[in-house]
Amino acid sequence: MRQGPAFPVKVALLAFVWVFWWWALQARLSAIADLAVIVGPALLVFPVAWLGRKMLDRHRDFSGTLWTTLFVQAGLGFLLGVSLTRALATHRTWPGWVLPIPSAAGLVLVVITGAASVLTITNLALKGFGAPFFIALSRRLASDWLYAWTRNPMVLAGLAFLLSLGIWFRSALFVAWVLLVFAPALLFFVKEYEERELEIRFGTSYLAYRSRTPMLFPRKPAR
Repeated sequence: MRQGPAFPVKVALLAFVWVFWWWALQARLSAIADLAVIVGPALLVFPVAWLGRKMLDRHRDFSGTLWTTLFVQAGLGFLLGVSLTRALATHRTWPGWVLPIPSAAGLVLVVITGAASVLTITNLALKGFGAPFFIALSRRLASDWLYAWTRNPMVLAGLAFLLSLGIWFRSALFVAWVLLVFAPALLFFVKEYEERELEIRFGTSYLAYRSRTPMLFPRKPAR
C-alpha cells in the first residue's frame, strides 16, 4: 500500500504558506492591490475545493486521499491565510461605517471566542489525534465533547472569533468581509471537500455521525 505524505513534505508546504503569510503582513501595496489580495485568494477557494472534490471522487484509495488532502488543505491555508493576514494588516485604513459598539465589548468577545477556538483545537487533538489543516489529519473520528454538538466547532469558533475582531475594530466593513467573503469560502470548502474526505476515510461511522449532528450551529446531543 502506498504511504501518505512524508513529514518533510508537510514542513516544506507549511514553510511555503508561512512565507506568503509574512509577505501579506508586511507588503506595501496600493489600495487596489490590497483589495485584490483581501478578496481574490478567498474567492479562489471555491474552484480549489471543487477541483479537490473531483480528484477525491476519481481516486478514492486511502493513500491518494491523504495526498490530495495535503495539497488541497495547503492551498486552503495559503489562500485564506493570505486574505486574512492582509485584512488584519490593513483594516485600520478601510473606509466605511463605524460600528456603534464599545471596543471593550468587542475585546471581551475576542477573549471568549479565542478561548473557544483553543478548546476546539484541544478537543480535536485529544479525541481525533489531529491538528488543524494539513499539520496532522485526524486519525480517529472526533465525535465527543464539542464535536457532539456540531460537526465543525473549530469553524464555528473561528468565524465567531473573526466577527469578534471586527466588533473590536468597530469596522462594519471587516464584519461584512467575514460574512460575505471569508465565511462562504470556508463553509464551501467544508461542505464540498472536507465532508467527502471524511466519508472516504471513516466510512459508515462518519455517515452515522453526520446524520445525527448538525453541520455548524450547535444542537444538544441526543442521549
